[in-house]
Amino acid sequence: MTDKQYRHEYKYPLTNGQMLIENEKIKILAGRDIHTGEKGFYNIRSLYFDDYDKSSYLDNENGVDDRAKYRIRIYDHSTDHIMLERKEKKRGKTGKSSCPITLSQCRQLMEGVVPADIAPTQQVLGRLAYLMATRLMRPAVIVDYDRVPYVYRSSDANVRITFDHHIRSVSDVSTFLNENVSGRGVMPAGWSLMEVKFDSFLPDEVYELLQLDGLRADTYSKYYLCMKFR
Repeated sequence: MTDKQYRHEYKYPLTNGQMLIENEKIKILAGRDIHTGEKGFYNIRSLYFDDYDKSSYLDNENGVDDRAKYRIRIYDHSTDHIMLERKEKKRGKTGKSSCPITLSQCRQLMEGVVPADIAPTQQVLGRLAYLMATRLMRPAVIVDYDRVPYVYRSSDANVRITFDHHIRSVSDVSTFLNENVSGRGVMPAGWSLMEVKFDSFLPDEVYELLQLDGLRADTYSKYYLCMKFR
């Protein structure tokens, strides 16, 4: 299981024009994530879980600060590396703990079945299994999008800036591992989402690059909108 680290996380819905401007400005200071490859982006697909009361969805809607979500995540439609993640929000910061799961475990979870082979090191899976038994936690929606990631690192700062495009809500959770999925866009045509994540502080030179008329941080939740428009 990976260690949990709480970070600041700001989100900015952008028009196509704003995105092009911000993208060019970010290139000055930050480099592309090495995992983007020749394409310059990668696909992220997450299968989110919710309980019989839709607690995760309603906590987002009501702005509850102390909340958590569970999701299975894959990259570029590959099943070589499947992660189960628990994302938390506390006092305005976000934290994430995760553990790898097998393809067999993933398929069982997709069907709402608790795997029988949970290893001691799979603590996040153990917690999800408990909620599946006590809160009837089940797969709720797929969130699918393409991400262009930048990383800014200095001796005293660790900043990650990403642009998420073509955010889609997929209601058929059984298609999670398919190469292609059929979904519904959740943002206006041409819009993208910029996310800025950092540890203790945001360097002035990065902060200044993010300034743009009409640009405002938003409590945007891809999961919430995908549940709303599934």
